[in-house]
Amino acid sequence: MASKGNSVFSRIIRRELPATFLHEDDQCIAIEDINPQAPVHFLVIPKKEIRKITDTSDEDEQLLGHCMIVAKKVAAQKGIDQEGYHVVINNGQHGCQSVYHIHLHVLGGRKLKFPPG
Repeated sequence: MASKGNSVFSRIIRRELPATFLHEDDQCIAIEDINPQAPVHFLVIPKKEIRKITDTSDEDEQLLGHCMIVAKKVAAQKGIDQEGYHVVINNGQHGCQSVYHIHLHVLGGRKLKFPPG
C-alpha cells in the first residue's frame, strides 16, 4: 500500500518525481541514488512511510525483512553480490538521516572502508 505522505520518497513512489527504478513490488521500490557515494549506490524504500527506524513497530518486521531481501536481489542484478557491499540505514540527525522516510542505502562496486564517519 503506497504512503499518503509527502516525503520526497513518497512522491517518487507516486511518480510525482522522477527516479530510475530498479525494482518495484507492492511493498517497496529500489531506485538509483541521485548522489552516488560508490560505483553502485541504490536505495530500497518501503512504500509505507515510516519516518525513521526508531519509529518502527513489531508489525513492520516483515516489511523490513522484505526490503533486505530486495536489497540482496538488486545487488545481485547489479553484479556486486560476490565481492560484497554495505547496507546502511541512517537514523536521526546524528545518524546523518536527511530524508525522514526510512530507506536502505546499498553501496558497492569497490572496496569500502569501515567504520564510516
